[in-house]
Amino acid sequence: MKRNTRRLTAMALAGVAVAASGCSVANSGGGGYDLNTLRIVLPQEPPTLEPCESSLTSTGVVVRSNITEPLVERNPTTGDLEPLLATDWEQSSPTEWTFTLRDGVTFSDGAPFTAEDAAFSIDRAVNSDLQCNVDGYVFGDEVLTLQTPDENTVVVGTTKPDPILPLRLSFVEIVPRTTSMTEKVREPIGTGPYAIRDWEYGQKLILARNDTYWGDAPAFPVAEYQWRSEGSVRAAMITNDEADIATGLGPEDGAGDLGVPFQNNETTALRMQATEPPLDDIRVRQAINYATNRTGIVKALFRDLGQPAAQLIPSGVVGYNDQLQPWPHDTDKAKALIDEARTDGVPVDREIRLIGRTAQFPKIAETIEVLQSEFAEIGLNVKIEMMDTASQLEYQLRPFPPNTGPYLLMIMHGNQAGDAAFTMDQYMLSDGPQSAYGTAEFDAKIRAAEQLEGEARQDAFAELFAEEPQQIMQMAYLAHMRGILGKSPRVDYTPNSATGDEMRLAAMSPAADRTDKS
Repeated sequence: MKRNTRRLTAMALAGVAVAASGCSVANSGGGGYDLNTLRIVLPQEPPTLEPCESSLTSTGVVVRSNITEPLVERNPTTGDLEPLLATDWEQSSPTEWTFTLRDGVTFSDGAPFTAEDAAFSIDRAVNSDLQCNVDGYVFGDEVLTLQTPDENTVVVGTTKPDPILPLRLSFVEIVPRTTSMTEKVREPIGTGPYAIRDWEYGQKLILARNDTYWGDAPAFPVAEYQWRSEGSVRAAMITNDEADIATGLGPEDGAGDLGVPFQNNETTALRMQATEPPLDDIRVRQAINYATNRTGIVKALFRDLGQPAAQLIPSGVVGYNDQLQPWPHDTDKAKALIDEARTDGVPVDREIRLIGRTAQFPKIAETIEVLQSEFAEIGLNVKIEMMDTASQLEYQLRPFPPNTGPYLLMIMHGNQAGDAAFTMDQYMLSDGPQSAYGTAEFDAKIRAAEQLEGEARQDAFAELFAEEPQQIMQMAYLAHMRGILGKSPRVDYTPNSATGDEMRLAAMSPAADRTDKS
């Protein structure tokens, strides 16, 4: 059992930043900034900071490990689980795990953290009627039992043995037991290194250092988030010294040497609503796969910041199948399949909606346009619809809107946990929260794989990724993505595979040669 203590990076320069309070330095735009404030620009405003929605990238990138924390966390580099609000955990029976909690932790409002808060948070996120995204994404239809034998112990029970329950619980952010059990909260209270100071909706979000934090104090006392949908604008804010961190940049956005490439865990794909004609005919879905020029899109639009994908998880995730090859690009084959389906009476001329999310990733609009052109070339009638996050999520998450007709949905899936069970539960089960299609037989194989450990688990999931395109085929996989983070020279920070999903402010510090000398 791991007993190493999780320590956020303590920066010797933190004292320099605090001492410089009130000073400013000239930036290239001729203005100034407060050295105490870390300035971040995002592609979009978070729709909410509700902790049980933190598996949504737009929410998790702000809230996870900044405002709230889980019991344990996964190290994105090693894949190991490390202590956080829990210091120890063990499987105390085939269907129970016992967690020992950290002493001396308080919430940002001063209330002490106890086992009751941990049990409440798990119950709220998993067992309640709130329809939390983390529930569907991580736990599916599981109902957990919770016991608190004392203030520092919580026992979590499952209906059947779950070898990765601690990993699943790393997605449950802890909130006080006074939090609403019937309504989601937009501005949570947590135990993290920061707390919400002010949220001017539509303008900016300000976090301030939590002075009651149990761990090392983060170097920056204040973090200010803004949002700009255009990547070129976000990049310009970095090069003009108007922001310190910019997320979601593309190689064409103009950040230059201030753009830091990194391997994230996101995979893009088209999900096909395979219960609606003509998409209910597997030949049409095959044709869409043949028509998609993955290599061309990665090379021309992503500037090689990606890799054509043959499955929904990247390498490094348990269950990745390194033998799979991306679907070949064959327009003639695609046309022949559409003609064959048409001859058999399939309504291939029916309008198909192609739905994309604005600013979902760099060059998303151009990618959608290329796909529409490729599908039109093989004889399909495809109409583009670009949506904001809230509108697009209605089509991504169950229950789907009624009477949608056939649609193709651009998704971008990040497996933050490093285990294929999270991807399979979410996207491959017939009733998965983000799945449009499946079979009882394939569901049974997923459930069987989830009970395995070690190499048997790896092999079983790898085989399922090989079988899915043959038996289910609700996806046209596009690319395993790489990200670009805009970073000011005044900030020390190294992005990792989790950066796109949870960007830990406490890992950022002032760079030595950029601190103010006043």
